[in-house]
Amino acid sequence: MTDASWGLDTLALRTGQRRTAEREHAEPIFTTSSYVFESAAHAAECFANETGEHNIYSRFTNPTVRCFEERLAALEGGDRAVATSSGMAAILSVCLAFLQQGDEVVCSRSVFGSTVGLFNRLIGKFGITTRFVELADLNAWEAACNERTRLFFVETPSNPLCELADLAALSTLARSKGVRLVVDNCFCTPALQKPLALGADIVVHSATKYLDGQGRMVGGAVVGNHKDMAEVFGVVRTAGPCMSPFNAWVFLKGLETLRLRMDAHSANALQLATWLQQQPGVARVHYAGLPDHPQYELAKRQMRAFGGVLSFEMAGGRDAAWKVIDATRMLSITANLGDAKTTITHPATTTHARVAPEARLAAGITDGLVRVAVGLEDIQDIQADLARGLAL
Repeated sequence: MTDASWGLDTLALRTGQRRTAEREHAEPIFTTSSYVFESAAHAAECFANETGEHNIYSRFTNPTVRCFEERLAALEGGDRAVATSSGMAAILSVCLAFLQQGDEVVCSRSVFGSTVGLFNRLIGKFGITTRFVELADLNAWEAACNERTRLFFVETPSNPLCELADLAALSTLARSKGVRLVVDNCFCTPALQKPLALGADIVVHSATKYLDGQGRMVGGAVVGNHKDMAEVFGVVRTAGPCMSPFNAWVFLKGLETLRLRMDAHSANALQLATWLQQQPGVARVHYAGLPDHPQYELAKRQMRAFGGVLSFEMAGGRDAAWKVIDATRMLSITANLGDAKTTITHPATTTHARVAPEARLAAGITDGLVRVAVGLEDIQDIQADLARGLAL
């Protein structure tokens, strides 16, 4: 049971749980593939229901997964969430639900490399065109839109340059064109940003990142209104990109501490970004929490804090960037983010390696760019580890 007056932390701890006859305090993991019906008539009744409310088969109905879905929907302020096997599966499910041959998508140029690949190489094979535009240029979004446009897709803040879209303005444009606005809220989570409250139609997540918070599981989710989520649920039910019960249980545990962790990530990241601006060899720092960020005022209006991901440009290009990365002893050299442990990567040769070089440069991802997903270690230890490479 959820109380409408509950705050974010209470929602993150209490929403969605239905205790069984065993009166357990923690949410159980329902590791079952199927469910037993009371009679043939009961089975027919459950199979005829399209809402996902009745347990039928764990590809699309599972109590642990449902608990995660209800909790995340409450945190995002949506009617319903649909859990998926990964963040990319969440985006794919949205595409399969709302696009068909001849349709078009307008997407920010500043998105995760796999998102670019999904729209260009996979969705494109089915006669769907994607037009990539500058994230913050509202005129470019409008110019790219036509009568065949069905979706706007945006990450904000973007990966890895921390650029922002004005969600209120973009959602107004989308509504005027009869287009759904889909927002990847992975970097902020509902603890820092509520895209649906700013006018977005659908939110997608890689639950693998901050919703988990400790780099343990892969998963995704889509959140929105009842009508749209019924379409997404139909994709997951039929095609099967579903979340496992065990993964859902781990994500439930992650949600319990989400706001506390996001505040701590944000505080560490702001300190690190400010420190990096003073370091030799660092040409530029990309972080929305810095007062010299071109969208700093928008960030203050749109986000409760600025998140845990930043990137910085090394003046010496790839050689200098790799020296910084290779000199670390504590930071984890991995492309994942949203972990309690700080991670570091070279986007041009990892997360965006499969993006065409010209498209990569157009998105501002240079060979000298280093991305850091700032963890929860003591900030002085993170700084000291990066200082090894910066001093070379």
